[in-house]
Amino acid sequence: MLIDYKGFSYKVKVAVVGVGDASVSVARAIMHNPSYPYRLYGFLTKRSDSNRAMLLGHKIYNQEHFFKNENLIRKFDAVLIIKEIMTKQELEEWMTLALDNGLKVLKAPSLSKMRDSDLVGGIRQLQIEDLLNRKPIKIENEEVKKRHFSKNVLVTGGAGSIGSEIVRQVAQFNPSLIVVLDQAESPLYELELELVEKFPDQNFKFILADISNKYRLEKIFEEYQFSMVYHAAAYKHVPLIEDNPHEAIFVNVLGTRNVAQLSKEYKVNRFVMVSTDKAVNPTNVMGASKRAAELFVQSLQNSEGNITKFITTRFGNVLGSNGSVIPHFKKQIEKGGPITITHPDIIRYFMTIHEACELVLQAGTMGNGGEIYVFDMGEPVKILDLAKRMIKLSGFTPDLDIKISFIGLRPGEKLYEELLSDNATTIPTHHEKIMISKDSTMEFEEIDMLCLQIVKLAVKRDRLEVVRILKKIVPEFISNNSEFEVLDSKGEEFIIP
Repeated sequence: MLIDYKGFSYKVKVAVVGVGDASVSVARAIMHNPSYPYRLYGFLTKRSDSNRAMLLGHKIYNQEHFFKNENLIRKFDAVLIIKEIMTKQELEEWMTLALDNGLKVLKAPSLSKMRDSDLVGGIRQLQIEDLLNRKPIKIENEEVKKRHFSKNVLVTGGAGSIGSEIVRQVAQFNPSLIVVLDQAESPLYELELELVEKFPDQNFKFILADISNKYRLEKIFEEYQFSMVYHAAAYKHVPLIEDNPHEAIFVNVLGTRNVAQLSKEYKVNRFVMVSTDKAVNPTNVMGASKRAAELFVQSLQNSEGNITKFITTRFGNVLGSNGSVIPHFKKQIEKGGPITITHPDIIRYFMTIHEACELVLQAGTMGNGGEIYVFDMGEPVKILDLAKRMIKLSGFTPDLDIKISFIGLRPGEKLYEELLSDNATTIPTHHEKIMISKDSTMEFEEIDMLCLQIVKLAVKRDRLEVVRILKKIVPEFISNNSEFEVLDSKGEEFIIP
């Protein structure tokens, strides 16, 4: 919130957007709760017949008339929007008008809140995430619950952004046990403290382990006999992995191979891998390593003796995840700038962590195994526009108060990401937000042999040979702005040891 209302003396003079029932409910809640730092000063609407009208004893102002009158604007501190009654376009329009005229933008919480005090106490400053969110996803909770209730569940990478949210959501379905596995000691401990407090009746086991160590993993699978495995452990930072390609092989390829093979061996009911849109037509080692992992997971579906359903989920950038652009921009704004962007035309797809993990759980209940599910990510967002909005929402003017500088594409980075490869087709499912991508596949014997070869090269730290074999596994992998572009030159032959 903008103001700490404990012991405040100044009240924010608010104009509530809208004159319908929802707006009246919020306005009345403000009037009935004087202990909060807000004072109702009027209503705003696009209606042109309201200039002389009153509502709850306060004036109703027409949008066009209001924002043309500087003296009138100065009487207000903020506009209060009710997000759930607006389209995305309306939300952006009101936000832009308010910020351009020096007004703060507040949002009311969901009107499902029962008490007025909850409603007013939940008023917050509008965040960039509010502009990127989509309509709530409909999840078939009964089917999801059936897959988790009284079951043993493993989440690898469980202390990461995606993994920890999967754990939180799975915990709501009362599994017998959730094993949270991660190699990051401090985040795992912090998550343990949070979850034990939040879910006191849930049985958790927090295990510090590296997924590239198969012997360590095997003991865990043997002891806990999992029904569901969510594989979210991965290295994901493009420039770091471009500089350290062998590490991507140890974690993203070998680690996935270990977890997937043990899932088959111990007859796990369903194995769900979290992948990325960077695996599609990859231009960097990280994306290519995830595509190799996808190919291996898919190949197990029809391997001899398998009864596990192997499922892959693929989606774009997740809002607020570790290392993502929005927390990075927020830190840069707090420091007074500049905001650094690699290229003025770069675009990305975004989804909230909660939304992404809901779809992961839903996809885990679907299909016959072997599918790659892609999620409807909505419209792509231009990163430059995102930066400008964030600067405005923070009360500053882009390029005046906070500078924006362009630093050039990083090694392996794309201007845009894709959820589907060029030769892939999609098949709709019964869920409107989830589709099946029909990508090329490999036979288990072939991909397994190549995985073992690339792991041997990674152990030797032979950078070029590691990437050479990765390009053999993923022929559509064409390096961009990278030292490995030399391997894409015409006439380059793959020499597999």
